[in-house]
Amino acid sequence: MKKLGIWAGVAGITLSAVLAATGPGSAEEGKLDGLKKQGFARVAIANEPPFTAVAADGKVSGAAPDVAREIFKRLGVEDIVASISEYGAMIPGLQAGRFDVVTAGLFMKPERCAAVVYSEPVLCDAEAMLVKKGNPKGFKSYEDVAKDDSAKIGAPGGGTEEKLALTAGVPRDRVVVVPDGQSGVKMLQDGRIDAYSLPVLSINDLVKKANDPNLEVVAPVMGAPVYCDGAAFKKGDEALRDAFDVELAKMKESGEFAKIIEPYGFSAAAAISTSRDKLCAAQ
Repeated sequence: MKKLGIWAGVAGITLSAVLAATGPGSAEEGKLDGLKKQGFARVAIANEPPFTAVAADGKVSGAAPDVAREIFKRLGVEDIVASISEYGAMIPGLQAGRFDVVTAGLFMKPERCAAVVYSEPVLCDAEAMLVKKGNPKGFKSYEDVAKDDSAKIGAPGGGTEEKLALTAGVPRDRVVVVPDGQSGVKMLQDGRIDAYSLPVLSINDLVKKANDPNLEVVAPVMGAPVYCDGAAFKKGDEALRDAFDVELAKMKESGEFAKIIEPYGFSAAAAISTSRDKLCAAQ
């Protein structure tokens, strides 16, 4: 076990193929070469199944790390080391050099695309809310939460759901930052929040694990866009991102990409149907 985080093993293709794809003589090629010599890439995750997950034995899984693991394997990087991070801390951590890549359902948005360099799309999803059975407050949108002066909504700190709630007019003091999914379910069950918001697949995973008939899912949230994530790299690491994209494209074309993400409930077709350029330009 390395000191830097939670291990998940991998192994891969030669550097020469990557250099051919990115062009000879680039100074940026040193990043991938350094990762190969180091023996691992440091990845940021959120422990939000099915995007990302950490088992009791420390094994890192989930659709995003599984895709990254396979791609780094093909690039010749032997392992990945995963560190759990709040969404709001992921980009600052990447910029500060604490991670080499974010593989965590960090959805592409113009402001994020200006701060990091994304791969092509990997995982796509819509938004959902978890509420008490019968949806007693009748929530269908974040605006509905904003209109109810007594309602509180839980969301990951710095995540898309927090921003959507605030943009819809929910006051800051009624948007409760929740550290993880299990805490969100417990806070809802205890009446400390009236709704907990995450992507549809994440909410469905929590409901399945909670096995509580007194919970209900509202999905998709009306007016909320469908988002896609990608692996996020530090600006200056474009050559590493480009090498990642080469392997991602090969996997999409061969069907290996679908074999990895579709058992988790994600649609390969959704990721293939759009692009980084479209998502980063979306308002």
